[in-house]
Amino acid sequence: MAGRVHVVRHAESVHNTDHDFSRLDPELTALGRQQAEDFGRIFPSSDEVGLIVTSPLRRTIQTTLLAFADVLDKRYFDEDSGKGVDGGAELVLDPGLQERSSLPCDTGSDQLVLEKIFPSLDFSGLHAGWQLKEGLYSPDAVDDRASSVRRSLADRVVALPDGKRRDIAVVTHGVFMKHLSGDPEIDLPKAGWRTYTIKQDEGGSVVLAPIGP
Repeated sequence: MAGRVHVVRHAESVHNTDHDFSRLDPELTALGRQQAEDFGRIFPSSDEVGLIVTSPLRRTIQTTLLAFADVLDKRYFDEDSGKGVDGGAELVLDPGLQERSSLPCDTGSDQLVLEKIFPSLDFSGLHAGWQLKEGLYSPDAVDDRASSVRRSLADRVVALPDGKRRDIAVVTHGVFMKHLSGDPEIDLPKAGWRTYTIKQDEGGSVVLAPIGP
């Protein structure tokens, strides 16, 4: 059976509380870190997640590492942290999942900065200029970008090995998920999630179909 896609909104970030949108790539607040850890305790499908795909912004990476500390492979954490599991889920950083706007708060950090903050992660897959909000990453191209991400997710689901862990968790942002899900009304709480299956519409386009209310 094809796996599901769990779309997760990042936990509370500094700019969500001080409304300083000029702050570049803000991190989580203390409450946000707690929200992400709480997610890890209440999310019911952890044992079924084989791949986690996240936006490369600081708040989404932090959310991912805290929320999926018992799901991700050990290689994504400091070896003395006690976090991660042997043979755990793979982590992919996908710039296609970054937030829509070109405000500094929605703009990613330079790769060298990210490597210093998250030394256990591999940022080599990020191409130069991914955070410049140009081309496919410009605000006006958000629907094309969302369509590209959906196609990529469909390919990733098919590529997951047979077994129990057939689901993908996608950690992204509040506005972009409206375009990704095709639901302009979706407004998940911080560190909230919604589960989907991947289908094709009548025109052959890949869409996310929600499971449940």
